[in-house]
Amino acid sequence: MKKLFSSAWVRTLACAAGCVMAVSSAAAQDLEKLTVRLDWTPWATHSAFHLAQQKGWYKEAGLDVSFEDGNGSVTTVQIVGSSNNFDVGHAALASMMIARDKGLPVKAVAPFVRKSDIGVLVPTDSNIKGPADLKGKKVVYTAGSLEAPFIDPFLEEGGVKRSDVELINVEAAAKATTYSVGRADAVVSTIPFILGSVSETRPSRAIPFADYGLQMPSFGIFASEEKLKTRRDAIEKFASVTSRTWQYIYDGHQDEAVKAIIAARPQARLSEKVLRDQLDNLYAFFGEPGKGERIGIPVPSDWEQGVQTLKRVELIKGDAPATDYYVADLVHPEKYDSMVGE
Repeated sequence: MKKLFSSAWVRTLACAAGCVMAVSSAAAQDLEKLTVRLDWTPWATHSAFHLAQQKGWYKEAGLDVSFEDGNGSVTTVQIVGSSNNFDVGHAALASMMIARDKGLPVKAVAPFVRKSDIGVLVPTDSNIKGPADLKGKKVVYTAGSLEAPFIDPFLEEGGVKRSDVELINVEAAAKATTYSVGRADAVVSTIPFILGSVSETRPSRAIPFADYGLQMPSFGIFASEEKLKTRRDAIEKFASVTSRTWQYIYDGHQDEAVKAIIAARPQARLSEKVLRDQLDNLYAFFGEPGKGERIGIPVPSDWEQGVQTLKRVELIKGDAPATDYYVADLVHPEKYDSMVGE
């Protein structure tokens, strides 16, 4: 009797375990898959993606999200806009605007970094205050990067010509090192990324291009028009959860976000200090989320300014209105306030 009871008990437990596995498998199958191409290798602007993934917030919203690192915003825009391999992209949205003007059917969904984060970084102890002070200086930049076309208009604001500056063209991955070891007086790049990367070796401060009339939207989520038709609900959930996660991060959970990036990319040997510096430096470019604005929701005036800036440097030549570059009323972070919490 004892042996029979034991066997029956084992069979009961096995059945229960099987039922749990079946339910879990069914739940996993119910999740909607979404593939995302990022702009670059891991850095602070990916914080919300990895934290929401780690917390299980995408899954709670019914999504199974996978991320692939990128090698530049321009490449990410081209791949997401011209192939079926990815549902969503994350990149500098000015690159997306330029591509759309040239005929690539892509639109912005959630602009997280509203203010242009492109600018010049100079040592904190230098006398360089603006473009006029760059005359005769060595400046590192990347010829094929998004920031390259804005260098001449920026210099002109200070009455300086390109020939008055020694521009040193290097690969994007070499800019931080070239500048930090003192081979140049300044570097043109994405401010939060470089500033966080060189803060220990060469303390620096930034001169944003946006302060000299070169304002445009920066990093955010975009998708092709086809995906916006066929995957609209999934994209809305993804953008909304990510937007709400950004608010969670800047409500005092920065260190938690940094640890999530490192956990997601352990092989990258990332520095907690560098990532935290990048994350702190990013906040100034998010607009004014502390004044009631919800992160990730397009603001029409931002896009109007962006169109004006890109036309000024002749990167946009068409006459499409600013509203043609983004999707309105798709991002709703308020739907996930109770899920994310404080």
